[in-house]
Amino acid sequence: MNPEGPSDVQRVPVTTPATELGNKLPLQVWDLTVAYQRTPVLWDVAFQVPPASLVAVVGPNGAGKSTLLRAILNLIPRTSGRIQVFGNDFELQRRRVAYVPQRESVDWDFPVSVLDVVTMGLYREIGWLWPVRKKHRARALEVLNQVGIADLAHRQISHLSGGQQQRTFLARALAQDADLYLMDEPFAAVDAATELAIIQQLRAMKQRGKTCVVIHHDLQTVPDYFDEVLLLNMRVVANGPIDKVFTPENLQKTYGGRLTLLDEVSTAMRRREKSL
Repeated sequence: MNPEGPSDVQRVPVTTPATELGNKLPLQVWDLTVAYQRTPVLWDVAFQVPPASLVAVVGPNGAGKSTLLRAILNLIPRTSGRIQVFGNDFELQRRRVAYVPQRESVDWDFPVSVLDVVTMGLYREIGWLWPVRKKHRARALEVLNQVGIADLAHRQISHLSGGQQQRTFLARALAQDADLYLMDEPFAAVDAATELAIIQQLRAMKQRGKTCVVIHHDLQTVPDYFDEVLLLNMRVVANGPIDKVFTPENLQKTYGGRLTLLDEVSTAMRRREKSL
């Protein structure tokens, strides 16, 4: 597969990692294949992510989106392929990467407070088995304030709403002060206020030079929220800037016959173009 995506999208080649620019790219993936019990979930995936960008990963259910993030994080084995983060293997750049998993993957009945969860993002700084100090709690409260839930710092996580849970996870990631953020559907099933708070934080992170790769399910908001998109359905259908890649034709290739959804997105895109 051509790692540069569609022929009309200009891309820095990802076949030569030992370059100055390659070392600055937050994420590069070559020929990635992941299989469960010999059944491929991702096949020959290749793409790259530019610095200081907001990137949506879009595709139907079962397309391998969550699997892709887990493979990048070395949480699952690869059948083949290569991944580099800022020009090196993930294990050498682990401190520069933060992960926001799906809410459904977390045991929210675990007896810890919101503040406890956020300070978990500081454990690399604190050190395992060392006490959480006043400065660490202050840092955790600072990021909780950024996401608008500092008043919930001492609440048990089992008592949070879905939107509050998602803000807690975002705060934990912010506390890490990473350079690359991998987020698995942070907008899923949240209220409008939480969605606005999350996108404001993502934009602020971009302004500070951070890069966010976000699995996203709402096609109509992709052009408003993101700079780039990776269209995925086991393979990379297309990737690149929104204005060149996020087209009805590429969405048709990605989603197949789900015409009602695609028609709605096409209408929204035409409406957006007229307003620009």
